Amino acid sequence: MDISTTSHVIAPTDRRSVGRTVRAYIALTKPRVLELLLVTTVPVMILAQGGLPDLWLIFATVIGGSLSAGSAAAFNMYLDRDIDAHMQRTENRPLVTGEVSPRGALVFAWTLAAVSTVWLWAFTNPLAAGLSAAAIFFYVVIYTMILKRRTEQNIVWGGIAGCFPVLIGWSAVTGSLSWAALILFALVFLWTPPHYWPLSMKYAAQYEEVDVPMLGATRSGSEVGLQVILYAWATVACSLLLIPVASMGLVYTVSSLVFGGWFIYESHRLYSRAVRGGEPRPMRVFHASITYLTLLFVAIAVDPLLPF
Repeated sequence: MDISTTSHVIAPTDRRSVGRTVRAYIALTKPRVLELLLVTTVPVMILAQGGLPDLWLIFATVIGGSLSAGSAAAFNMYLDRDIDAHMQRTENRPLVTGEVSPRGALVFAWTLAAVSTVWLWAFTNPLAAGLSAAAIFFYVVIYTMILKRRTEQNIVWGGIAGCFPVLIGWSAVTGSLSWAALILFALVFLWTPPHYWPLSMKYAAQYEEVDVPMLGATRSGSEVGLQVILYAWATVACSLLLIPVASMGLVYTVSSLVFGGWFIYESHRLYSRAVRGGEPRPMRVFHASITYLTLLFVAIAVDPLLPF
């Protein structure tokens, strides 16, 4: 009777411990970033196919891309664990709290990198696998190790890593790249600074404390606001290039104009408030940028499926 009672008490504790560890390793992959991967990859695959691709191919590409992005995120947390411990925004990450050891995180990151590359090579094609490996390298080495702590333009060039999912999705379907794929790559590239710089404004004091030169922490609100405006305009202009190049229809054309106009409007509001000395409310633009990109890529997915 006592033995069974003891087992009954220990088992839930063990399950909680295992569950907590699993959640900690999942947190290393930055799950919210993976949502962006889904938003950009699947619509691009539909556009590349000119309709709905094979469902297995979509599944294989999403799984491989998720493992790849998770690997890059885990490497990033391993390398940034020193500064993460001093920022309120990141102080609860698994490597800071001790739920995952540095060695465990590093092994996990390398494992995901290897598995994602082999997976994409086996179930999509070598080009998609190579682009996935390049994305990991760019995010970890170029952005995290070289640019992030050295230049306020870090997110501009480091953000290139976040553009690779559109190329991976396109190449998974076609086995090649095209002008349409490169325009989509440029679209995400131009969108990244006006998406991230408002966030760096919100946490400027924390970036200053750890000596990371994010633009939002090194420049005035009006200067950052102006840069956000310029990149927002460039993003929308780039989105319009897809109309003639990929023969986009009415749904995408209207969506790119309406949603793009709203994104530009929000960026101007940020600048206007900063110039007038008011509260810039940068997170409004941050969330608007996510909504804009999501709606735009939904339009990319829907457009090829309609007859107009």
